[in-house]
Amino acid sequence: MSDTEDNTTGTIELAKEEECKVEFTPLVNKDELPTVEVSRKDEDEEELYQVRAKLFRFDNEAKEWKERGTGSLRILQHKKDNKKIRVLMRRDKTLTICANHLIIPEMKLTPNVGSDKAWVYSCPSDYADNESKPEVFAVRFRDTETATEFKKKFEECQQLVGGDEKKEEEKKE
Repeated sequence: MSDTEDNTTGTIELAKEEECKVEFTPLVNKDELPTVEVSRKDEDEEELYQVRAKLFRFDNEAKEWKERGTGSLRILQHKKDNKKIRVLMRRDKTLTICANHLIIPEMKLTPNVGSDKAWVYSCPSDYADNESKPEVFAVRFRDTETATEFKKKFEECQQLVGGDEKKEEEKKE
């Protein structure tokens, strides 16, 4: 018979727990740590447009749309070379890149079937996975006004990038 059992009443008493009084002190004081500058590699670019969006890519093998991420979609123009404008989108919280490609005049924004808040376009070379590969993207916004504003800004950037070539083609016709 153990010392926590009582034979006369048939009840079991539980041993009282002692309160834990352990203190943990950090090995390194946070005030002693050096401040580290983190480079996002877009310091030499100017932000032309920024909006929150959800990005999808079309998977040709599965024949379905797959979500690439939700976050901040930015259109950036290179400060030295004004003809280089790219789309850069990072996922929320992790800040990993889910879209990174140049805007070229050949890209066509088409409305997504069944939604006036989304645009679909084909990109010949996206570098989000550190290698160039063609992708078909769908970008969805919170409302129709934001989607229309994105289309307008995207087309303005296409004019900036390839405006001279299109003007020459129009003169020839």
